[in-house]
Amino acid sequence: MTVLDLLRGADIEVDDSPRRLAEYSYDASNYRVPPSAVVFPRTADDVRTTVKACARTGVTIVSRGGGTSMAGNAIGTGVVLDFSRYMNKVISVDASEKSAVVQPGIVISELAAAVSAATDGQLTYAPDPSSKTRATVGGAIGNDACGNHSVRYGRTADHTIALDIVTADGHLLRATRSGIHAVDPSDSGSVDAAARIGAELAALVADNMADFRLELGLIPRQVSGFHLSNLLPENGFDVARALVGSEGTCAIVVAATVALVPVPKAALLLSLGYSDVVEAAQDVMTILEFSPAAIEGIDEKIVETMQARRGIDSVRGLPAGNAWLYVDLDGDDPAEVEEKAERLLARLKESGRLKDGRVVADPAERKSLWRVREDGAGLSTRLVGGGESWPGWEDSAVAPQNLAAYLADFRDLLAAHSLTGVMYGHFGAGCMHVRITFDQRTERGRGIMQAFLRDAAELVVRHGGSLSGEHGDGRARSELLPIMYSPSMLSAFARFKRIWDPAALLNPGSITDPAPMMKDLALEGVPSREWKTTFELHQVGTTTDLDPFVHATQACVGVGRCRSSSGGVMCPSYRATGDEKDSTRGRARVLQDMVRTSTTVADGWASEDVKASLDLCLSCKACSSDCPVGVDMATYKAEFLDHHYAGRIRPMAHYSLGWLPRWLKLTSRIAPLLNRALTPRTGRLAARLGGLTTERSLPRFASRKELRQQSAGSTLGGDVVLFVDSFTKGFRPEVIGAAVRVLADGGRTAECRSDMCCGLTWISTGQLATAKKQLARTAEMLDDGTDRPIVVTEPSCAAALKKDLPELVNTDAARRVAARIQSFAAAVIDQAAGGWTPSAKVPAEVTVQTHCHEYAVFGEATQRKALAAAGISAVDEATGCCGVAGNFGFEPEHFEISMKVAEQALAPAVRRAGDRPILTDGFSCHMQVRELTGDHSSAASTHLAHVLDPNPQWHAKAPPGAPNHATGPQAPSSSGPQAPTTTRRDT
Repeated sequence: MTVLDLLRGADIEVDDSPRRLAEYSYDASNYRVPPSAVVFPRTADDVRTTVKACARTGVTIVSRGGGTSMAGNAIGTGVVLDFSRYMNKVISVDASEKSAVVQPGIVISELAAAVSAATDGQLTYAPDPSSKTRATVGGAIGNDACGNHSVRYGRTADHTIALDIVTADGHLLRATRSGIHAVDPSDSGSVDAAARIGAELAALVADNMADFRLELGLIPRQVSGFHLSNLLPENGFDVARALVGSEGTCAIVVAATVALVPVPKAALLLSLGYSDVVEAAQDVMTILEFSPAAIEGIDEKIVETMQARRGIDSVRGLPAGNAWLYVDLDGDDPAEVEEKAERLLARLKESGRLKDGRVVADPAERKSLWRVREDGAGLSTRLVGGGESWPGWEDSAVAPQNLAAYLADFRDLLAAHSLTGVMYGHFGAGCMHVRITFDQRTERGRGIMQAFLRDAAELVVRHGGSLSGEHGDGRARSELLPIMYSPSMLSAFARFKRIWDPAALLNPGSITDPAPMMKDLALEGVPSREWKTTFELHQVGTTTDLDPFVHATQACVGVGRCRSSSGGVMCPSYRATGDEKDSTRGRARVLQDMVRTSTTVADGWASEDVKASLDLCLSCKACSSDCPVGVDMATYKAEFLDHHYAGRIRPMAHYSLGWLPRWLKLTSRIAPLLNRALTPRTGRLAARLGGLTTERSLPRFASRKELRQQSAGSTLGGDVVLFVDSFTKGFRPEVIGAAVRVLADGGRTAECRSDMCCGLTWISTGQLATAKKQLARTAEMLDDGTDRPIVVTEPSCAAALKKDLPELVNTDAARRVAARIQSFAAAVIDQAAGGWTPSAKVPAEVTVQTHCHEYAVFGEATQRKALAAAGISAVDEATGCCGVAGNFGFEPEHFEISMKVAEQALAPAVRRAGDRPILTDGFSCHMQVRELTGDHSSAASTHLAHVLDPNPQWHAKAPPGAPNHATGPQAPSSSGPQAPTTTRRDT
């Protein structure tokens, strides 16, 4: 029997589909190794059953958490055990003992949150790697991860009390700080296994005691190799800590008892600017005298990329300089912490290296600074100045006192090989993360990379350092361990591995018997086939000799921010399902295998595997801004669907919703009759015929007469062009009247244009020829020789005109028009900057649903800034996809996921809203609020234009089903200008 037969016979969840294998062929390293199957265990017994099946059939096993390994130690040819999907619980928290018991798949930040909740914020789990929002405790144990505050708290090993492990022959044992024993004393086989392993480990120590003391544990971040010094008598025969950092090569962790630490009562962040990273490193030893909790560093390349990708405001709080240190000081007394900061700044100024330094008191500034540091691995991959950089020499470490000298020599080494390094890392612990401009696609580039890695290993060893200071050796560095360790130590490593895993089934190729570091590179051997696309994808990167679509898909390097459960918007479908398939990374990996024309994902544009991978992508565009490397899955999905359905019958929703602008031309002529005809019963029938879900009520259709009435304030040649999109024209025309009056309130006239289309519905359904034709016409009509702002009240349409227009219509006119596009919220910000304050009686507080497309294209704070400018507090901001996302939430097969997505942010905010207005500038968000509140009228939520409208009585007597803003905080007012009636343009 095969291993798959055995696993399926034991009711183990296992998947060997080509799509699944593609998703798990990669981690965050340079490597690609397709597995034979992926197993999703739910219990320790599932793990034991899997291990026994693999042992019986000789199949290797790789343990995997968040899949964020940069050394290639979370991929392999056999069975991959993904613990993140089900074995991700906190079993218990013991505040009195300052400990917790957890499953290996728990995400580190989720563990910290659970501990905080259980201890009233008094305790936390200390290891905090930058990937903590998606990296798991099991992965941290495998690599002996550290984090930003390792200066204070050390490595994962320092917080590991005990490990429940499954051995390579299926025994369940517990490794502790004083030995190893069976979890179940009645299991005689496991008792015997524990006794054997304990005795053999004791013999290993006895035979190698001098080597362990002379070669191991010499610097804070010596992570390379096995941590065998923990077995020495003076360290209490600590088997648990000896297994930490073994990269899943010796045993499989199924539970961990971890230590918790007190949360400081006061903390303060210093931001220090230097001319370069070497001068910054020279001040580290001085800073360490002040007992900081963290000393983190970044260089200017990361900052420049962050600002270019997310706007100048995305990095706030940096003083002058080209390299920066973040220094966290903490303690029990805020005054003492502040005094310490002042003394430290004075001391650093005396040294003469500090260019500028400041205390970062603003929480928003602190958040933005840490965001840059945490996204460093992704931001450094594709830099704004051009070029690509990759891991490979990712996290070498030296003693902190040697860091400056090491970095100076390291820069010389880069120059000698004509390479550039992007530097960031844990300066206080002597550990540097460096992304380097390796060319892995050509034979010459790979030769340079290999030569550099050997020279770099020799350099760090000369400085008394470690090849790895955090991420482990894996496929990236295990081959280089003979440069760092003596033959006798390497022999001891191999013996340690055999004690646990004599058949070499567990993650073979890492640390001992290493796989060649230049084998299985993901960028090697990708066919040079041309993938013709409608979107212009050249701006995704700077490589000109590679097909743009291939280059775009290869942007994903696997850092996994899309697997975060909080913060930002990306990726709503993953947050709903917890399945790698539904993450931006999972989709990107499947696309990467598609362009390889590989055996895992074949058939190119016709691939059903790729179609399945993209199915739950909501096209929210959040990944284009939240992803550190700017992966734009909405664009890739539209491109794929366009090719996939070429010459094929499409899903009915592509015709009903994809062609919505065409249908709305008809409905506007018969709207009164249509609205009367659409009873609940006939509405369900119409939805079913259109391929739509019957779980949602259809919106009320607007008539041409209503549009004319609401556009009455239009002024031909006005100061502003007010673009009337299809959604607003067809369903919410009252927004146009309100927008005109708000602009007039600021002294600006508006020319309403309802005779064009942004092409959004055709883009989202992958009908790009039609979209391109529509947008070309729109660009031609709007490119009027002026620089008048073009204001769009529907955020998704504004985003399409801002971003998709120049990528689909590669003309100067398209680029000029895109540069003039503003969302309505952005227009309000501009108006306020000119001194305007609303004359309307505005509510003091609102609940606001931030539209995904506005968030991604115009900036995450756009709505918040607009409200603040108008004197309104966004007391509850639902930053997360609403779940409808255009056609997605109206499709029957997606309704359930749509509602799960809504529960991530919008639904809880709606339940908390009470009497506060709920702002939904996006029509999709408005429709979801209707569903959540059960209020199927248009009054379920409101638009920013309505809130700021100085004359709400203009729409107080709206037709049945339209929003009535004559009550509540937007009562009619006689103040404000009456907009004049002039000519408008529409079709």
